[in-house]
Amino acid sequence: MLGYILRRILYAIPILIGVNLITFMLFFMVNTPDDMARAQLGAKQVTPAMIQAWKEEKGYDKPLFYNEKAEGLERVTDTLFVTESMNLFKFDFGRSDANRDIAEDIKNRMGPSLAIALPTFLIALVTNISLALLLVLFRGTVLDMSMMVAAVMIMSVSGLFYIIAGQVLFSKIWHWVPISGYESGWAGVKFLILPVMIGVFAGLGAGVRWYRSIFLEQINQDYVRTARAKGLSEIKVLFRHVLRNGMLPILTGVVVIIPSLFMGSLIMESFFGIPGLGSYTIDAIHAQDFAIVKAMVFLGSVLYIIGLILTDISYTLFDPRVKL
Repeated sequence: MLGYILRRILYAIPILIGVNLITFMLFFMVNTPDDMARAQLGAKQVTPAMIQAWKEEKGYDKPLFYNEKAEGLERVTDTLFVTESMNLFKFDFGRSDANRDIAEDIKNRMGPSLAIALPTFLIALVTNISLALLLVLFRGTVLDMSMMVAAVMIMSVSGLFYIIAGQVLFSKIWHWVPISGYESGWAGVKFLILPVMIGVFAGLGAGVRWYRSIFLEQINQDYVRTARAKGLSEIKVLFRHVLRNGMLPILTGVVVIIPSLFMGSLIMESFFGIPGLGSYTIDAIHAQDFAIVKAMVFLGSVLYIIGLILTDISYTLFDPRVKL
């Protein structure tokens, strides 16, 4: 097991380098260091000397991938890509282009992101599994078919529609909850109700269809027919056997999602004014703050890889047929 984990960690290194390379290429195809300097200086009359001074202060005066002025190996190592990548692998996120401590910002914004993501994840998990079991119990009936049609309809509508419609209906018309904002502690629960509701509903279609397919696969297995032959009722078969055996693919799918909860929701946090990591990333993109963008992309990649490793480990713990 330990050897497998070490191998996966080593495999993750070239993946992270590749992700970081793509991030650099895409960002600097759209923006140049001069554009970033103008955006950060915010002055109407920005002189070339001011731009050059800003680039030297932030380290953007170095070539991106290849330094022709250097000699030997330094032509590759003395570049913006290698310098910044090495800092990321040490989890030294440094300071943003606006001179803020990125690590401190991430620490402060992680709580609001989890305040939305965690209840949305838990409520959606319970709701989707419960509805999927209900549909499997009444499989082939009008209820099953109508719910599947509704699930496809929910999936077909953009999440932006649910956000805007929810704000208009529940906030502007009925005034049940605030339209946006955030407060820490229990006083902020009223700001989280609407985004959590929308998050659960938006994922209802895909979640119910996926869990239903898992349970339907189990319902036709030999052990289920044997349980029925022993005289167990359909509900007991469903909860004692189908649900228990269907939890393995559900568990592994859930494990890979858990690390990504820390990253927050880009769209949800932006629309509802939640000061989490999602809105932090969106604001950095708008401000052309590359230091934050590369840090958040790198952190998201690390968390996703951790989720994949945890998924593989969960297979070995809960399925004796799988050996690493």
